[in-house]
Amino acid sequence: MSGVKTLTHLKDILKKHVKAGKHPAYFVPSVWMDQNFEAPIEARKVNPHEFFLNAIESILSKSAEASVVNKGKNGDWSAGAIVYNLFVRLGTAFDHNQNGVLDLPLNRDDFRETGTFLKSIALLPYINALGANTIHLLPITTHGADGKKGNLGSNYAIRDPYELDEALSEDFYGFGVEKEFKAFMEAAHHMGMAVVLEFVFRTASKDSDWAAKHPDWFYWVKDSVTDRPSHSSDGNLYGSPVFSPEELKEILARQKSGNFENSIPPSQIYRNMFTASPPAKFVRKDGVRWVGQLPDGTKVRIPGAFADWPPDDSQPPWGDVTYLKFYDHPDFNYIAYNTVRMYDPVLAQKTNSKNSLWKEIEGIIPFYQEEYGIDGVMIDMGHALPKDLFSAMERRAREINPNFAFWEESFGPTKESRENGYNLSVGYFWCDVPVPDKLKALLDRCATEGLPLPFFGTVETHDTPRAAARGERDDSEFFWVLACLMPVVPYIHGGFELGEKVPVNTGLGFSAEEIKLYPPEKLSLFSATALNWLGSKPLLVMVRDMVRFRRANARAFSELGPETFKISQKGDEVELVREFQGERVRAIINMQKREIQLLEGRR
Repeated sequence: MSGVKTLTHLKDILKKHVKAGKHPAYFVPSVWMDQNFEAPIEARKVNPHEFFLNAIESILSKSAEASVVNKGKNGDWSAGAIVYNLFVRLGTAFDHNQNGVLDLPLNRDDFRETGTFLKSIALLPYINALGANTIHLLPITTHGADGKKGNLGSNYAIRDPYELDEALSEDFYGFGVEKEFKAFMEAAHHMGMAVVLEFVFRTASKDSDWAAKHPDWFYWVKDSVTDRPSHSSDGNLYGSPVFSPEELKEILARQKSGNFENSIPPSQIYRNMFTASPPAKFVRKDGVRWVGQLPDGTKVRIPGAFADWPPDDSQPPWGDVTYLKFYDHPDFNYIAYNTVRMYDPVLAQKTNSKNSLWKEIEGIIPFYQEEYGIDGVMIDMGHALPKDLFSAMERRAREINPNFAFWEESFGPTKESRENGYNLSVGYFWCDVPVPDKLKALLDRCATEGLPLPFFGTVETHDTPRAAARGERDDSEFFWVLACLMPVVPYIHGGFELGEKVPVNTGLGFSAEEIKLYPPEKLSLFSATALNWLGSKPLLVMVRDMVRFRRANARAFSELGPETFKISQKGDEVELVREFQGERVRAIINMQKREIQLLEGRR
């Protein structure tokens, strides 16, 4: 039982609380307990100590399962993953005392109603029952307060990537967040599930702990500079640099050709907002923000970030994070597309590298491998990291675990991604499948040239509209069937299986009107919210059964190349065939929202 030492210790603590006999009224969704997907889910009253103890004992009572990680090499096990995406803070949030609100930070009985690792351990049998063999965790580290949105702030505004978010621990038991996460990892591994942890490496919260000792790792602007409000293009205020139509045309043309030499800089007005880094001894906290002073007395601050591509992106400013300064050159002391993504060749020289920052970042993944045993990482905007930095990160991680996985948050995976060491990508299933013409093109591509890199089979992520909000239940079922039949990696974004309609964030695919409907106070990425767990959830059964079907025909689905996938179309019918090593699966897909008669030869 050495592989579950921390989990066993947690079990012993829970036993003491059960023996003490005292417990508050505590409610959980019934499906967390029985994994009964056919019955309506109800709020079930339990003894919390017994509930958590029973969950852990149930996990430990079974022999350790073989992990998907044992297959392939260099992280290629990712292609055989069935992924459940868990945002811990949201995924196990629940109104445990049934008073109608999520109490913060604790309820009257000193239990946390936002999600925790302990509750996530109890959720593992549910995730396992859905058929997932891999868990993708959104960021779990400490996050900042400067520019915080909502009542909690974003987990992507990372204050210290080496420290876990204390709010993800169940304080009642005093186990501590580090041990609680370690117990979660042990439980998941015991059940044969891999865990992939998401990180953000090119940004940090504006009040990052690093700024006090290493102000040179950050960009600084004059404190007198005013931030530009949303929907403004006033170039005299700080925000995304404003380019003329002619400049934009030239920048886009150069990006398409891959020529970043002599890149077009932002205006002189914009560049003059930036200053040198203040000496560390002159950096201090002013409330929740860092401020500094230059030797000449100029007061400076760390600026917020923004979407850097395309240069005229309309996303609201990211006021809670800032870009890290990977290179230092006097001619490029500003934040723009050519300093944080498509690095100008003059800037991207080894002599300009911030070596101390690079080494600090290179150590993050090995720390989580050695301390917690994570099986892979999803890198937010990983394709925008300096190539030499990513290569060093990959090398160190795979020295520890040769089968460690690297996933990238890219919507257009390329052969270069594969060559750079990535195993899996977000891809474009989410935006192409709901559009008939794009779906047909994707099917054709899978059957002819194949995909340069496996990507997620999902029509929703934490940044997109929910599938249930796009259409009826039939649409979600259709999307999931395709995700399980096509040569992609089935990916359950937590809440999809419940028919959840409220998005986590409004980053991609939202109209201006839709964004107004979901201010930070209503979005899980920034505020305390819970999934709609209760009631009848018919999609649960279909999600589970399609995964079972895929697993029952595992050989036919084991390879993702074009030679294993064939399509043919007659009228509104598309025939899909998956075949490998003598095992064959054939499916007829109705591409229209109306009843059709199967054509001759299809029966």
